[in-house]
Amino acid sequence: QVQLVESGGGLVQAGDSLRLSCVASGRSFSSYSVVWFRRTPGKEREYVAGITSGISTYYADSVKGRFTISRDNAEKMVHLQMNSLKPEDTAVYYCAARILPPTPIGPYDYWGQGTQVTVSS
Repeated sequence: QVQLVESGGGLVQAGDSLRLSCVASGRSFSSYSVVWFRRTPGKEREYVAGITSGISTYYADSVKGRFTISRDNAEKMVHLQMNSLKPEDTAVYYCAARILPPTPIGPYDYWGQGTQVTVSS
């Protein structure tokens, strides 16, 4: 069993940066792929970025070059560094984990509760 808790969201201006964190509890965290999704009211869930247990990374085209996903297995944490934020990045950001590769296609076994990111223009 893995529990995930996100943090780091907030209200920022366009062009600013934020760093989201996802901390896990439970065993074998290093074996899991972890992804970040985001959701805006009225829109479908959107894949943002993913990282394998072997630290290969994947990004949505909309965030490539601006966001960086990383992990610290010793601390059981995954981070999402978000630079050059845009108003369209406004959403609730969720981290999720599973053993399978971190693709946009679910299902994912474990989810956090989400953290709100709001980017003002």
